[in-house]
Amino acid sequence: MARHERWVMLTTLVLLQVVTIVTGVYLVSDDANLSALTRQSSPTEPAASPSTPPSAPVVTAGPVLAGLPARSGGGPLPTKGTLTQQLTVALGDKALGNRVGAIVVDAATGERIFAANADTGITPASTTKVITSAAALASLGPDARLATRVVQGASPGAVVLVGGGDPTLAGPSARSGAYPKPASLAILASRTATALKAEGVTKVTLSYDASLYTGPGVCPCWKPNYVPDGEVAPVSALAMDEGRRYPGQPAPRVSDPPRYAAAAFARLLGRQGIGVTGSARPAKAPAGAAELARVESAPVYALVERTLTHSHDDLAEALARQVALKEGRPASFDGAATAVQQVVKRLGVADGVLVRDGSGLSPHNRITPAALARILAVASSPAHPALHAVAPGMPVAGFSGSLGNGRRFVGPDSKGQVGLVRAKTGTLNHVSTLAGLATTKDGRLVTFAFMADRVPVYAEPALDRLAAIVARS
Repeated sequence: MARHERWVMLTTLVLLQVVTIVTGVYLVSDDANLSALTRQSSPTEPAASPSTPPSAPVVTAGPVLAGLPARSGGGPLPTKGTLTQQLTVALGDKALGNRVGAIVVDAATGERIFAANADTGITPASTTKVITSAAALASLGPDARLATRVVQGASPGAVVLVGGGDPTLAGPSARSGAYPKPASLAILASRTATALKAEGVTKVTLSYDASLYTGPGVCPCWKPNYVPDGEVAPVSALAMDEGRRYPGQPAPRVSDPPRYAAAAFARLLGRQGIGVTGSARPAKAPAGAAELARVESAPVYALVERTLTHSHDDLAEALARQVALKEGRPASFDGAATAVQQVVKRLGVADGVLVRDGSGLSPHNRITPAALARILAVASSPAHPALHAVAPGMPVAGFSGSLGNGRRFVGPDSKGQVGLVRAKTGTLNHVSTLAGLATTKDGRLVTFAFMADRVPVYAEPALDRLAAIVARS
């Protein structure tokens, strides 16, 4: 492809990123909020009615506007001999250690263009989020939203704050301008106060229900420092600001996210003229309790994009649990892992996928490079439009997310492919992975995965070099 055409492709990728963001901001900028955007029937679940049991996942529908990946199958495949030679040399980089898996796949046909240890299960780190995201889109549907609700309690003057599994719920100190626009605890308090005052109620007792999720909030498969260091919060069906004590700061995370959120909600009710007697306590909402108010998250496609672009651990774990609920499994770490694998099996890409969590923090996850490349090919296929949010969610080399941090694609052998690679990164101790999509110089869309889990040193430049070879092939 001529240099001019390559720059046209670069410009197109950048514009795609901008259009996706601007379109999403336009959609969620009005308080009519996420809940008033649409009230149409969902292809996944109907909107909850006041009789919906509080233990059921609550999702509603909205428009799908996730940008679709560029799809070009007309160009010829890259020359296998040349690509094999270049990748084989690059895979010999000592920074990658002695266990490396690699694959390049034609997205249109699934044909392997290059493979080396492609069927070996390797610790994926955060490239696990590609699997989680695809499963969430396929199971829940891209339009589903997560609702946080307030319902009548068991006695007059009692209300219950019911968590629906939305970790992006914004608390009173959250920064404005986030994309996608999160549901707001302050708005929920305002709507609740309006409903209570309409009934002549100005004083209540408050309980909170986080029973939608089960099992431990911290995976036994995680290292014990993850929560104290701010990598992730305990997973809960009720949380605000991803369980952060100070929104926007990674640490500290609160030890009891539902209690923390309920206490903030009580203060917000007070500001709205509703007195709260005593402290909020945990309690299961009565079955069929009348709903007083609700707020809803951004749609799943936008949550997926945020998960992938920013490698959002809390969101990934929430999406995995929502898949568990939709698939009829317990909303626990084990149930979520089983449900995710159940969904990718339906997509025909379960071989080579073994996960213990949704985020990839577990060092016990094992995914083959072949599985990652296959799921990316499926997600880019016209046959699976519900999965198309995967591609625009992945970071763009040199521009966004974990590939836009000023340290990626800056080497002399990779910086020429800035803007021409979309890929999800993965990093744990001694683990470095990269899986994504690229369009070759002749216009062929390919997917790739490069994975190493015995890396002795900083290996990201070596992975960038491998992806750059694919993009310029």
